[in-house]
Amino acid sequence: MINDVVAKPEDLPNALSLSTATASLAQLLGPALSGIVLSVFGAGVCFLLNAASFGAVILSILFMKLPAYIPRKSNKKIITDFGEGFAYIKSNRDIGLMVAMLAAVSLLVLPYNTVLPVFAKVVFKGDASTFGYINSFIGIGAVTGTIFLASRKPGVHLKRILFISTLLMGLGLICFSQITNFPAAMLFAAIAGYGSIAQFTISNIVVQSDAAADMRGRTMGILLMAIFGMMPLGSLLTGAVSQHIGAPATVLAQGIIAVAIALIFVKFLTRPHKKLSPK
Repeated sequence: MINDVVAKPEDLPNALSLSTATASLAQLLGPALSGIVLSVFGAGVCFLLNAASFGAVILSILFMKLPAYIPRKSNKKIITDFGEGFAYIKSNRDIGLMVAMLAAVSLLVLPYNTVLPVFAKVVFKGDASTFGYINSFIGIGAVTGTIFLASRKPGVHLKRILFISTLLMGLGLICFSQITNFPAAMLFAAIAGYGSIAQFTISNIVVQSDAAADMRGRTMGILLMAIFGMMPLGSLLTGAVSQHIGAPATVLAQGIIAVAIALIFVKFLTRPHKKLSPK
């Protein structure tokens, strides 16, 4: 809907930054806040606050002023539309590589939060509040990344920022996995959070800005599938691996994989970006 409500095309990237970054930020801060609330007030209050938060979502939707909806008339089957979306991504190299990179990161790296409770309880000898603090520092890094991405000037090389952010995420995870001093580890947790936020935000901006208007919905659907379809599988994989080699070694491997992915896609991420189509 962002493409429909943003009046000026030049404001679209910043609007996408704010929207995607705040959504990603909520996913990072939610566990942090819940850990603290759980420790202080108990599980019941956690669920009540979670339920109440949907009221803000409903009010936001009610206050939105959207253009009149014109349904797209088509006799095509859903699977045909889906196939056309894949064909479009395959024919547009930049979008295809962005989706492939995000799928790899979502499967192999971003599910590092699966083993964070082990760090809180075993590595740092803490409890639910310790888990909350770890997520809070990841959230602090994400907030910093959100501010940076939303305030950047037009024309900034987004893919290069994504390359640097992926490297930072990998290095942050590598250091976090090997440090047992809690304050020092939190610094690297924040760095990992800073790098993580760029994965969703920049990919969303590039794909939504570049995709043709009639293919944008299908392209975004496939992008979101690459994120939310891969992460649960990645969580299962992360949990299984950590059972055999331990949580610190698992996160260390995820950090190394993040650096490897950045280097594999370095040529794509550092070459000048060419916008494929107007809004």
